[in-house]
Amino acid sequence: MVEISFNAKEQRAVAHDGSKEIGECTYQVIDDVWIINHTFVDSEYGGQGIAKKLVEKIIWQAREAKVNVSASCSYAINLFNKTNDYDDVLVDD
Repeated sequence: MVEISFNAKEQRAVAHDGSKEIGECTYQVIDDVWIINHTFVDSEYGGQGIAKKLVEKIIWQAREAKVNVSASCSYAINLFNKTNDYDDVLVDD
């Protein structure tokens, strides 16, 4: 079973299948905005919605931290353009 965790110190969300790291979504902090800059999932796990869960883990943590989010990662940008679910934390570039 795939589990998603958040590591604030490393500025990333991580997907694990047991002890194997199978994906990550990273961000950098600039002027109190978390900018999602990379999303990756091992090709063996493609099509399972893991990338979306990784981005959503960062969004959820941003809400908890009361900070805004932006993206330079093409996956996150496309996800944000498909729905208004994240508008409460998104900032326009």
